[in-house]
Amino acid sequence: MALKDTFYISHGSPTLSIDESIVARKFLQSWKKDVYGEKPKSILIISGHWDTTVPTVNVIQTNNDTIYDFYGFPKPMYQLKYPAPGAPHLAKRVKELLKNSGFNRVDEDKKRGLDHGAWVPLMLMYPEADIPVCQLSVQSNMDGTYHYNMGKALAPLKDEGVLIIGSGSAVHNLGALNFHSGVAPWALEFDNWLKDALIDGRYEDVNHYEQKAPHARKAHPHPDHFYPLHVAVGAAGENSKAKLIHSSIELGTLSYASYQFTSDSS
Repeated sequence: MALKDTFYISHGSPTLSIDESIVARKFLQSWKKDVYGEKPKSILIISGHWDTTVPTVNVIQTNNDTIYDFYGFPKPMYQLKYPAPGAPHLAKRVKELLKNSGFNRVDEDKKRGLDHGAWVPLMLMYPEADIPVCQLSVQSNMDGTYHYNMGKALAPLKDEGVLIIGSGSAVHNLGALNFHSGVAPWALEFDNWLKDALIDGRYEDVNHYEQKAPHARKAHPHPDHFYPLHVAVGAAGENSKAKLIHSSIELGTLSYASYQFTSDSS
């Protein structure tokens, strides 16, 4: 079963896992009904919460552990589980594709489960936890073009029934969250620039967002939550069509904008 789509999901706050008032939660819960009805053979998820010096895949033979990589949140969040099966064959395939494309070193982690950038959205999208999941790290010491090329290397996975999902946040500056006033103009400006650039197919501009986008450094003081987008775009292909599938901003600056990239079939 070949797939034509890749996705970038903004997972926002860990409270997405329990807070019914977050608009994006309902979007993710309606995933199979309203967004993507096909059941993939397995899922490769690239999360901004796994940041390593070289590409690393988790090679899990049994079920993925649920990693609670957040602090000081309500107790029920630490009781949630997402025991999706590991995808060791997919992990080896990811390693093979990356190495064949010039990524000289790709590490394996045989213990690490799924961080909240992976399991929180997947718990809402695929609550049965019956699809094998492999996670791939980002390298925040590199740039957008590097991650775009990583996605290009992984594009053949779509033909093998693998759903490629980048998970981050379209605007992610935790130091600028605002609990009391409306959406910050700079956050909205960056969010809109990103939407226009993606829908217009200006992927090179997105690869060089630091120079091209307004308020780029403020929107992403650290690029870890943005690079999963570049992987999803690269895996879709330069002629792919982008579609905004969800848009909301919480806490003044935290964007949940999410995108679908559909490969050009011609």
